[in-house]
Amino acid sequence: MFFSTMQDMELANQIFFIAFSLIGLGLFLSALYQYRVSRASGLSIYWPLSVGIFALSSFSFGIALWTHQFFLTIANTSFIVSVFLLIFLYRSWNQRPFTKVQTLLLWLIPVFISIFYDHLRVTPDTFKHRVALITITQELFLIWQIWELRKYYKVDPSIVVKWLIFLTAFTLFGEILRTLWIIFGSTQTNFFLYAQDALALTLLWIGYGSTILVYVALGSFYLEKQIRKENQIANALKSTTEENKKITDLLKEKERLIYGLMKANKTAATGALSASIAHELNQPLGASNLNIQFLKMNLEKGVINPELGKEVLDSLEEDNKRAAAIVKSLRSIFTEVDSNAEEVQLGNLIDKVLEIVKPELKSKNIQIQLQVDDELLIKVNSSEIEQVILNLLNNAIQALGNSGTLQRRIVINAIKSGQLIRLSVSDNGAGVPVEFKSQLFELLSTTKQTGMGLGLWLCKHIVTRYGGSISYEDEIGGGARFVVELPSAV
Repeated sequence: MFFSTMQDMELANQIFFIAFSLIGLGLFLSALYQYRVSRASGLSIYWPLSVGIFALSSFSFGIALWTHQFFLTIANTSFIVSVFLLIFLYRSWNQRPFTKVQTLLLWLIPVFISIFYDHLRVTPDTFKHRVALITITQELFLIWQIWELRKYYKVDPSIVVKWLIFLTAFTLFGEILRTLWIIFGSTQTNFFLYAQDALALTLLWIGYGSTILVYVALGSFYLEKQIRKENQIANALKSTTEENKKITDLLKEKERLIYGLMKANKTAATGALSASIAHELNQPLGASNLNIQFLKMNLEKGVINPELGKEVLDSLEEDNKRAAAIVKSLRSIFTEVDSNAEEVQLGNLIDKVLEIVKPELKSKNIQIQLQVDDELLIKVNSSEIEQVILNLLNNAIQALGNSGTLQRRIVINAIKSGQLIRLSVSDNGAGVPVEFKSQLFELLSTTKQTGMGLGLWLCKHIVTRYGGSISYEDEIGGGARFVVELPSAV
């Protein structure tokens, strides 16, 4: 009769373990699915791992008598690992993950327990020792879990976290009672896992039941977090929609204001642009005026000779060409007329411009360093590119004229770089102030007190028409460098 009752008890316990493993498997699949869906939002892998290993532990307990008792070692080790992983989970909530060294050392604990437990398993009459080894280790881990949960509760005092603390504490209390009863209270001498006395088994299944409830509470915890997040997203979307409406209204108001300002300031803007064009034309026209006055004065005195007259007339012709080129460039901006491009030597254009500025270079004691490669062919309108070079040289001359530099120097460098011709004009003046660098090539933007902000803007327009670019760099040692890149004609 006793033997039959004992066999029935063993079978019942095995069935209970298998049932708990199936419950654990269901929780594991649910946790794994939730992790795969929500891991981008920070859901931890420790939760599905813990419940999956718990299911493995229960299953190993259930089949140990039917297969091999080594499964008891697997079952107890898995159970300890499942409890251990919850510590990692709760620490991740507190944003205090273990270091790699700490993790390695901590994982030595279940390894040691596994080895020591298996040694006790094959030793006769050691059931109480095995129970003490597993339950005391579990109790220490449960205390650690409670400490981590209480720390997290200060940040997130939700009912689910409070429930987790209660369930963990209840499990701890039950395990302590089971340890004390088996070691000191029970008088049974021939019992083992599947055939303990009534109180020991009751405490065992209460512990398993509360563990299952912990995993259910964890599922509720993550579900609550997901619901909170979705509500936050919904509120954020609602708020964003309202903000977008406000922004749209503001943009419409801005467009109305800009239209009103443009209409109100049309005359002023036109006047500023006209003044800029007039200033740009003032250089060649002013030079023409000086030459005309000189020619007129000498004609009145009757002292002009044919050679000097020819030189003055040539200068007048060049100044008129410069003025015409400026007008033509400006006309091309608004009408997109044909540029009449042809292949020209860049070196010839540079020499021609240097002849124009030679008197000013001499008067301001500025040295020219010319480093121009031969056979640099570009397909452009020569007058327009001359205007670009002239503008850059005039800028350098004015910068040096306003600086306190004693050894004034302008370096003109032109080389072929791949399929591009790279022309740079640099000086050793004061350079461009930081606050002007971002808008150097904008219309009506200037760093000069007498400038109107057309020169560099016009240079950029001309260069980009030919598929090129213009940029500014700080010269090493101080000064400014403007770099023009144009497609090579060969």
